[in-house]
Amino acid sequence: MMKRGYFMDLFVVATLCALLMAISRADPDPTQMTAALLIRVDQSGKGDYRKIQDAINAVPSNNSELVYIWVKPGIYTEKIVVPADKPFITLSGRSAGKTIITWKEGGEIYVSPTFTVLASDFVARFLTIQNTFGSGAKAVALRVSGDRAAFYGCRILSRQDTLLDDTGRHYYSSCYIEGDTDFICGDAASLFEKCHLHSLSEGTGAITAQRRESPAENTGFAFLGCKITGLKTAILGRPWGAYSRVVFAFTYMSGVVLPQGWDDWGDSSKQRTAYYGEYKCYGPGAVGSKRVQWSHNLTIQEAAPFLSKDLISGKSWIRPAPTSFRKPSAAISNNTDVNGN
Repeated sequence: MMKRGYFMDLFVVATLCALLMAISRADPDPTQMTAALLIRVDQSGKGDYRKIQDAINAVPSNNSELVYIWVKPGIYTEKIVVPADKPFITLSGRSAGKTIITWKEGGEIYVSPTFTVLASDFVARFLTIQNTFGSGAKAVALRVSGDRAAFYGCRILSRQDTLLDDTGRHYYSSCYIEGDTDFICGDAASLFEKCHLHSLSEGTGAITAQRRESPAENTGFAFLGCKITGLKTAILGRPWGAYSRVVFAFTYMSGVVLPQGWDDWGDSSKQRTAYYGEYKCYGPGAVGSKRVQWSHNLTIQEAAPFLSKDLISGKSWIRPAPTSFRKPSAAISNNTDVNGN
């Protein structure tokens, strides 16, 4: 008969093999990913693709490596979707003022967006994303429905519901966001750091309409070190969801912000459940003496959870820009010349 130790050895080997296979299948750590596949978009035909959507389409499904799509300056009239099965894409221009993605469509908020992100671990850098439909209907410029998405130095422009910050954890750094009604809306957990919010409202248009619907949801918008300007007057926010949660900290508020600051959207019951707070904000619009009584002038202890990337578990997924690049294979690169051949 075989000795018991033999079977133990087989068991140990099998366990180690299973562990190694599990490790090999584990999700990559975004914070440790520094090398990327480079795909170039150039309307003149000198890149791998002429259109941004074509470059996104070329990324393999269930992608697990960084893909850096570099977009040459120009105006790209495209309606773009980053599918859910294509994570780890970075889309980058050289300058937001010179790399413009534009579309014109009004209507339902999940249909009208110029740019829709469904994938996780998406990054956008130095782009203008705009919906030029104008006033009179919901017209989303950017919809973000994937988890772990970050935007750096982007301009996001429309009128109503400009940024549909829908679901997931998101980070916005040094972005310019413009609109007139509920122009930052949705139920994501998002940190806006050093962003410029510009209201086009001529009355009481809301800057935010956060949609948290239950105290069990760990969502909300935090604005840290931001700036608010506008054409005439606006409020900081109103509750799309009964448990809407928005905090402004260390933010400059121009006189565009109305003294009451917040609105209950015609439903006084939401005054008991919405959580609207301010901490050490400044400027003529930050005077708190006339704020609605159901908003909060936060203490440092109350503000602390909203003052760092811990709010969105950012240390586990916000990744640095790639430091090295490799060319795409012939299967991914279109390799068209100036004449499209």
